Amino acid sequence: MTYPDLSVKIGKIILKNPVIPASGTFGYGLEYADVTDISKPGAIIVKGLSLEASKGNPSPRVVETPSGLLNAVGLENIGIEAFIKSKLPVLKKYNTHIITNLYGQTEEDYVGLTKIINKEPDISAVEVNISCPNVKKGGLAFGTSPESCFSLISKIRSETDKTLIVKLTPNVTDIKPIAESAQKAGADAVSLINTITGMAIDIKTRKPLLANITGGLSGPAIRPVALRMVYEAASAVDIPVIGIGGITNYKDALSFLIAGASAVQVGTGNFINPKTCEKIISKMSKYLKKHKILSVSELTGSLKT
Repeated sequence: MTYPDLSVKIGKIILKNPVIPASGTFGYGLEYADVTDISKPGAIIVKGLSLEASKGNPSPRVVETPSGLLNAVGLENIGIEAFIKSKLPVLKKYNTHIITNLYGQTEEDYVGLTKIINKEPDISAVEVNISCPNVKKGGLAFGTSPESCFSLISKIRSETDKTLIVKLTPNVTDIKPIAESAQKAGADAVSLINTITGMAIDIKTRKPLLANITGGLSGPAIRPVALRMVYEAASAVDIPVIGIGGITNYKDALSFLIAGASAVQVGTGNFINPKTCEKIISKMSKYLKKHKILSVSELTGSLKT
């Protein structure tokens, strides 16, 4: 074992370190290969995949806000089959775990995706985005109801033996029942938070700055909210929690671990500096050495209240 030990266990897989680029901010991983070492992170989570290719929302679909970023990209992607055929063969050559993020509008969509992914040995885990609208329930997100969450994740769990991560929406009154529901349904871990719904307006034209009117807010602006929700979720479940939300440096990452996270995801920080994950990993290791902490897992849930 190397010192300090940065490895963490999430479900069936062991990550060499707890730092992961978040889905939707790192493309399919390969887009960053020329500007950073994509083998460095503990895993790569590719952008959300659907059964069929999707063009996403019309432009403009990204706008900067104070300390944050609003996006309404609309989960644009090439579709699961095209990803497996054109991206996965290249991506698997890098020395890190590959995690696919998946989404759908019905339970059948998710189950179909899971069946396809389960056949791919080079995919280590799946992250399920339950912030998507359940069209049979009037467009409400699967992640806003413990019952809908349990029903969906139970069906996905029955179709795969891969590590199953459930990505939770922050747009709920209480995150704890949703996290507990995911655990009861068989999730190996939960990741949170996804973006917070927001909007921006051009006062000259009196029109929304996003064509979609609203979008998902990410970046440092949401970090205090994310940290609070990670702390709450970690207190409610026994499975690993992966913290997401405005992490741009090693201090941010460490705060999420102390709050109860076992690993972290870096999202908007990748747009600011594509080497953000690399820097966090390096400085996290130096912090552990300086404070004579043998393993990064010792920090998880070490908050003193």
